[in-house]
Amino acid sequence: MLAGCLLGGLLLPFGPVAAAAGVVLVGAVFGPLVHRYGSARIVVTPGTLVVGDRAIPIDDLGTTEILDAGEAFEWRTYKANAYALLLLRAYVPTALRVELRGPHHRAPYLYLSTRRPMNLATILAFTRR
Repeated sequence: MLAGCLLGGLLLPFGPVAAAAGVVLVGAVFGPLVHRYGSARIVVTPGTLVVGDRAIPIDDLGTTEILDAGEAFEWRTYKANAYALLLLRAYVPTALRVELRGPHHRAPYLYLSTRRPMNLATILAFTRR
């Protein structure tokens, strides 16, 4: 939105049609990118946890840790592991950290940004039974 307004402002000396075309062009280019960024989903099915485009068997999940805003910040920054699987949403302050078990997982844990970490932890515990 800001980029479109800036380009429109730069093109305004060439006329209002050029400015409007610049705003539309930026919207057409960046709109799908912003939509894809915000469309990552966390889906729990009976045997699988789907995070974005990655499917993880429920049996491979270990303990869960509900992170408040402060703890989530720590795990996003200096406590983060370079191999961890992260579903980051900068606008969501809370998260759930889930350990991954098994030698075939290179990542030690999942970091899932979610507004309802308690609900997600409860659902994961229920599906493991």
